Amino acid sequence: MSTKKIQSALISVFHKEGLSPIIHSLDKLGVTIYSTGGTEKFIREEGVDVVPVENLTDYPSIFGGRVKTLHPKVFGGILHRRENESDLAEARKFEIPPIDLVIVDLYPFEATVAGGASEEDIIEKIDIGGIALIRAGAKNYKDVVMISSMEYYADLQNILDNQQGKTSEEERKLFAAKAFATSSHYDSAIFNWTNSQDEVPAFRLSASPARELRYGENPHQKGTFYGDLSEYFDQLHGKEISYNNLVDIEAAVQLISEFDERAFGILKHNNACGIATGSTVKEAYHRAFAADTVSAFGGVLVCNKEIDKDSADEMNSLFFEILIAPSFSEEALEVLKQKKNRILLVQKRKWQQQTQYKSLLNGTIVQDYDLKSESKSDLEVKTKKQPTADEVEDLLFASKVCKQSKSNTIVLAKGGQLLASGVGQTSRVDALNQAIEKAEKFGFDLKGAVMASDAFFPFPDCVEIAHKAGISAVIQPGGSIKDQLSIDYCDENNLAMVMTGVRHFKH
Repeated sequence: MSTKKIQSALISVFHKEGLSPIIHSLDKLGVTIYSTGGTEKFIREEGVDVVPVENLTDYPSIFGGRVKTLHPKVFGGILHRRENESDLAEARKFEIPPIDLVIVDLYPFEATVAGGASEEDIIEKIDIGGIALIRAGAKNYKDVVMISSMEYYADLQNILDNQQGKTSEEERKLFAAKAFATSSHYDSAIFNWTNSQDEVPAFRLSASPARELRYGENPHQKGTFYGDLSEYFDQLHGKEISYNNLVDIEAAVQLISEFDERAFGILKHNNACGIATGSTVKEAYHRAFAADTVSAFGGVLVCNKEIDKDSADEMNSLFFEILIAPSFSEEALEVLKQKKNRILLVQKRKWQQQTQYKSLLNGTIVQDYDLKSESKSDLEVKTKKQPTADEVEDLLFASKVCKQSKSNTIVLAKGGQLLASGVGQTSRVDALNQAIEKAEKFGFDLKGAVMASDAFFPFPDCVEIAHKAGISAVIQPGGSIKDQLSIDYCDENNLAMVMTGVRHFKH
């Protein structure tokens, strides 16, 4: 591999943090530094000699700084091939000095969009010169070191301090790969902003950083998570998060996001095996645990209120993988940290993703997340019997749990507590029978309970089975050509049924 020493550098950055040590290391090595505008001023204030780009190009910065480095002497200095005689001859003819190192960071486009800036301000944060310099430096990695982000300053500092500014072609190629990652991410963000109405039929998603997982869904599968978990969570304790943990964590925060009142959920394999409301976190946990004391073993726990010592004491004897909450009291942490592998996560903000992506066949499928949750105004009573006020509350509770469970789903609930559910079944009747069997197994009386279904009933068999088990009210989307058969059964047997018009399949 060809080793080259950095002898000249172009530095033009938006953020100056972390740049000072690099400037002084370059100066110590005798590197000629070219720079522009604010960066040039910063370098001078550091007491280091710098050559203004205007001196190189014989052209000033124009159009309010929109055009500074877009000049043949700059790009020629980066792009000419040091071992190509024709390129070298042209460089001499046009007095183009070589540029061996380029340090650039891009205007903060994403942060400007996220901050709610005006369209004019956002447009001004679309970097032109910076992105062109990155592509040029990365393209000519055989001769040029391309630093495209302050994220890579430490790598460059190591080269300057420990290798006297000498780099191998392998190192330069790695910097080039990082540079193209930077530029492609930036372009994807700009595309998605300009294409906010989806008028261009193209899909662009860029996510980083990469988090290597111990393995994927099974030990023989490789797994990697691309994204920044710290945006949502702070991990206070426990082992490394796995692929399956991540899938369960998303299911848990989606479920708990449905509830404004104090609620506690226990999930296993992405489905709630227990969830309940309560006057305290301890009570909510106890009621959730009661729904399935077997499946709770090794589960994922989630709450939308602070975990206090009383609730921590209550759940400490249970073996569980993960506990997610907006906060933990110090006393609770002392209790919960007794098990070294328990993952304790502080959820810093409510789950609020808008768009869902999934690899499928030889492509990607994109859809809006199911963000519709029913309220009282969405309920259309279809039966002669009106549901009571308590039944309405339970129907809405059951519908929320049903929405966040795998289809086909039936949920049985009462008093703000999941009694049982049947999930992921190929038959809705099987899902109902599974739920009834589980409820009876864990000692629940279904008399006066309610039932929720994620999709319509094509036949009246489910309402008949539910009625015989003690169910008093039903919530379902409706939409079957045979809806009336289920309504008629309810009317004949004094059941209340409401329809929402919204199906909640989750596959």
